Amino acid sequence: MPHIVDDLLDQAAAAIVHMQQAALRARTLHARAELMRHMRGTAARNAGRPDAAVKIADEWMHAWGLGADAYSDLAAPFHDFTAAFCADAEAPSASSSAAIGAALDALEVALAGTGTTLADQMAFRSHCAHGWWEMVVPLPSDLPRGERYADVPAWRKGVAFWEIACATRCSGG
Repeated sequence: MPHIVDDLLDQAAAAIVHMQQAALRARTLHARAELMRHMRGTAARNAGRPDAAVKIADEWMHAWGLGADAYSDLAAPFHDFTAAFCADAEAPSASSSAAIGAALDALEVALAGTGTTLADQMAFRSHCAHGWWEMVVPLPSDLPRGERYADVPAWRKGVAFWEIACATRCSGG
C-alpha cells in the first residue's frame, strides 16, 4: 500500500503537469486573441482605404521582423489574414468572421512552416506582448534583446517559471 506522502506527491505531480499544459494553452490562446483584437481595431481605423490590407500587413510583418523578401511564404497568408479583417471592418457578418478564422488557420500553418508560431511571434517580436507569456515560454537566448527587454527580471534565466521553482526547492529529499 502506498504511503500517504507518496500519494500526495503523485497528485501534486499530476497537477503540475496539468498546470503546465494549461499555461501553454493559455499563452497560445491569449496571444491569438491579442493579435485578433489589434487587427480588428487597426482594420476599423483604416476602413475605406483601398490600400489598408497591404499597409497593415506590411506594418505587422515589419514589426515582427518578417520582411516579405525573406519570408515570401508568409507574405500571402498574412496579407490574406489582414484582407479578411479589412473586409470585416467594411461589412461585418458571419461569413466575414468565418473568413477571418480560415485566414488565421492558414497564417498559423505558414508560421509553423517557418519554424515559429503565432504565440511566439506575439511574445518575442511584438510590442503588444504580455510579460507572463515569457514566464511560460522563455525568450530564446539568441533573440536580440532590444530596448523592450532591457529590464527583464533576473528570475528569467531561459527556463519556464515552474522549472525555476522546482530546480531551487525540489532537489532535496
